[in-house]
Amino acid sequence: MESRELKKEEKAREKDLKKLKAAQKAAAAKLQKQQPAAASKPEIKKNAKKEANPLEVDPETPLGEKKRLSDQMTQNYNPSAVEKSWYEWWEKSNFFHADSKSSKPPFVIVLPPPNVTGALHIGHALTAAIEDTIIRWKRMSGYNTLWVPGMDHAGIATQVVVENKIKMEQNLNRHQIGRERFLDEVWKWKNEYGGTILKQLRRLGASLDWSRECFTMDEKRSRAVTEAFVRLHKLGLIYRDDRLVTWDCHMQTARSDSELEEKDIKERTLLKVCKDEIVEFGVLTSFAYPLEGDLGEIVVATTRVETMLGDTAIAIHPDDPKYKHLHGKFAVHPFNGRKLKIVCDSVLVDMKFGTGAVKITPAHDPDDFEVGKRHDLDRITIFTDDGKINANGGEEFEGMPRFTARVAVTQALKEKGLYRGDKNNEMRLKICSRSEDVVEYLVKPQWYVNCKGMAEDGLNAVIGDTNTKLGIVPKQYVAEWQRWLENIRDWCISRQLWWGHRIPAWYVVLEDDQLKGIGAYDNRWVVGRTEQEAQVEASRLFAGKKFQLLQDPDVLDTWFSSGLFPLSVLGWPDDTEDLKTFYPTSVLETGHDILFFWVARMVMMCMKLGGDLPFTKVYLHPMVRDSHGCKMSKTLGNGIDPLDIINGATLEELHERLDKRYEEGNLTFDEVNTAKERQKKDFPDGIKECGTDALRFALVSYTAQSDKLNLNIQRVEGYREWCNKLWNAIRFAMTKLGDDYTPPIEIDPASMPFSCKWILSVLNKAISETVASLESYEFSDAATAVYSWWRYQLCDVFIEVIKPYFGGNDPAFASARRSAQDTLWLCLDYGLRLLHPFMPFVTEELWQRLPSKIDSVRKESIVISEYPFVVKSWTNDDVESEMDMIESVVKSLRSLKSQLPPKVRPAAIVRCRTNDSRDIIKGHDMEIVTLAKLSSLTVLSENDDVPVGCLVEVVNESLSVFLKQGSINVEAELGKLRKKMEETQKQIDTLTKTTSAAGYQEKASVDVRQRDEEKLASLLQEILSLKEASEQPTLPAF
Repeated sequence: MESRELKKEEKAREKDLKKLKAAQKAAAAKLQKQQPAAASKPEIKKNAKKEANPLEVDPETPLGEKKRLSDQMTQNYNPSAVEKSWYEWWEKSNFFHADSKSSKPPFVIVLPPPNVTGALHIGHALTAAIEDTIIRWKRMSGYNTLWVPGMDHAGIATQVVVENKIKMEQNLNRHQIGRERFLDEVWKWKNEYGGTILKQLRRLGASLDWSRECFTMDEKRSRAVTEAFVRLHKLGLIYRDDRLVTWDCHMQTARSDSELEEKDIKERTLLKVCKDEIVEFGVLTSFAYPLEGDLGEIVVATTRVETMLGDTAIAIHPDDPKYKHLHGKFAVHPFNGRKLKIVCDSVLVDMKFGTGAVKITPAHDPDDFEVGKRHDLDRITIFTDDGKINANGGEEFEGMPRFTARVAVTQALKEKGLYRGDKNNEMRLKICSRSEDVVEYLVKPQWYVNCKGMAEDGLNAVIGDTNTKLGIVPKQYVAEWQRWLENIRDWCISRQLWWGHRIPAWYVVLEDDQLKGIGAYDNRWVVGRTEQEAQVEASRLFAGKKFQLLQDPDVLDTWFSSGLFPLSVLGWPDDTEDLKTFYPTSVLETGHDILFFWVARMVMMCMKLGGDLPFTKVYLHPMVRDSHGCKMSKTLGNGIDPLDIINGATLEELHERLDKRYEEGNLTFDEVNTAKERQKKDFPDGIKECGTDALRFALVSYTAQSDKLNLNIQRVEGYREWCNKLWNAIRFAMTKLGDDYTPPIEIDPASMPFSCKWILSVLNKAISETVASLESYEFSDAATAVYSWWRYQLCDVFIEVIKPYFGGNDPAFASARRSAQDTLWLCLDYGLRLLHPFMPFVTEELWQRLPSKIDSVRKESIVISEYPFVVKSWTNDDVESEMDMIESVVKSLRSLKSQLPPKVRPAAIVRCRTNDSRDIIKGHDMEIVTLAKLSSLTVLSENDDVPVGCLVEVVNESLSVFLKQGSINVEAELGKLRKKMEETQKQIDTLTKTTSAAGYQEKASVDVRQRDEEKLASLLQEILSLKEASEQPTLPAF
């Protein structure tokens, strides 16, 4: 019994012990998780001590003065510290200012004017990064560069923002407060919040000429807009007409296609309209019209059944045998008895589709409008401006909102026995991007620009047979340009808004007119720069009559003022010095989505009014999307603020910024909540601080991604780490140059060590590739050329390979050490200037730390220094070829070293099968030992034996490398060799099949045949080397 009790107690103790161990394990795990934070405490203290070291802390710099740098560089790159103070000094020093009287050749870019409502988004950052890269490069290349900043008044966007703000704060709409007071509110908002984006562009390092900053509704630009309207009207290119327009019932204004989004509906779908009303779309409703004279009925179908209230005809195909008996007959409208003519129209009607009969509502459908013109049909408008049924729709439906009427009309048709059912219908809705309203089509009197002749000029400028003057990059968009301009329609420039450039046209009301309303009579409009001019013109036209002038209440489409921007920013219509010097501009850089809406209109208007193309090159950048490839939008909440990438932000800070934009009226409550949910998903830990330079470089590097750019923050973080590598390269250089180092006036590569000759030669190549890529607008290739030289050639190779020269005071290295210093300084000077257009801040900071030449006047800033150019005497193809061989050997040795314990410096052997390769390897054993981190290097000829127990890798047909190693897995290494032989044999078989194919000798060029022969010979030699290695009695591992 006692024994049983003891066993129970022991089991209980064991159980408790297990619990205790489990608890201890859990506690240990928890402690381990906390350990990094705990371990970081001494590190923080250590860093704090370093930060307290005055030698490593930049002294405070008064605003606008040149940055005061610390005596010593900090151990790590800190973007916020590096990017501080430089821009204010650049701006105050007028480095960005263009002189209209300069003798330098001009180079001009007009910044696509961001909306006054806008906050900086990633698309703006891409534009700024690309354009600033171009401008800084051209400035350093000796051009009189002008980059003009401006801001667009954004008629609809701004009006929406201010209306929302007034509604939220005062619970009033614009009609309740009146036009004058509303415009006061807009200007007040603009002065308080507008223009934020231009300030943010400074944070991006954009080297804009701020002395020429403009706003599309400032006095000078407004005068230019008025002048353009008056001149185009006098030329007969602006006219007024009643036409069908795309109408936003919520905002009560016409809309352009650029302001609309298309939504595809596959079947019955409930959608929110104007953010609150729920409406069903994707339904095709069929109903019958009774035919006059007891001829029965004719069935039609529509997705907008409410528009039947405005039907004036039914169209059939003239060859449709079903309806031959109805030619010239009439149907009867069931709600008002109106006679509907049966018209034959082969253009619109497909007799095989549906019933072969189509209801015609000329006042509310684009196709029906054209049918109406062909058959002289009445146009009966049934909608009010705010989307309600008017008196023309009948008493039963008058006053109903259009979508309420949709339900009511369907029910009324059922009650009359005319309803014939409905079914799912695939359709495409046009929705206003601002109000989220489904647009209607209304006939409205509007002002139009006749674009046909101007479009022909714009088309010939790009694809003309003889003298094309305008280039579009990428070339794929030339076809789109052609498609738009060949099919151009006249441009509706009226907008029924209050914020914008009021149309300079006045309606003449005669004293004896029966109808006094504006627009009641045709041909009563006069146009003038001022009301006084209009008064003079009206007096001429209506001499001896008493009249009153009423200005058109409408404003001009925002794109009208934007289309004049290259002219108006330079002072047009006045003949200013800026206009003489800087027009036409050089290049227009923007997104491909506004190729027609903005670029084409600038070309048309500026050629007509300015006498020349506004620019000679158009570069269209990709559209920025999120990392998942989705378009960035308020609806999805996936937009990224570039400043959050630059400065870093916690999740809470990201949310706070959204709340602020809501308070300013830029985002709705739903948009804020959607964005917050997306941020929780994409950035649960916030966004790391990356700095401006890293963001800019990433964006420019991304431009190779065709028409879409999928932004991944991790890639930006990678370039931030590269900035740290750059920083440390300069730190290393400063220690090797020393405090007393003075750069030479000239250098002679011929007398320098091999590594110095090589780095200067590849620097030459990097300069050539960078400049060529910039000139051809291949910005990603330019960034890659600079990056590759800095990272893979200067940092990874040259800086490493010259370290032995500085390992002591060996007299044998005295000359090489001095050459290495001179070359290192030269590389840093050239390399920083080469990189500056892409990364302005870090390059300025590091360049300012470089010592200057004796008796030479150095430029005050890297901003205005000379861009590097190719120095022919530096190019050395033989040296580059030798270094290629060395790097191949080093790569293979590093591959073998990865199989050894870390930090081991093994002895290595290189076996050479040619005398040339043996001489090169022998002559550069120091470079190989240094780069591969070896203890020694032995060079053998083809017939020399290799010691037993070596790892081996075949470099190429001429070289194999070996690492001395104790015990190896023979079978495993043999397997690797066999796999490599199989891969090589496959390449041989493929190439042999290609060169043996019928027609190869005739079709392939001499260069291609020669290249294939050389490749095949190389592969055959390589497989012989692999077989030899596998047959080694010592078995070489691979």
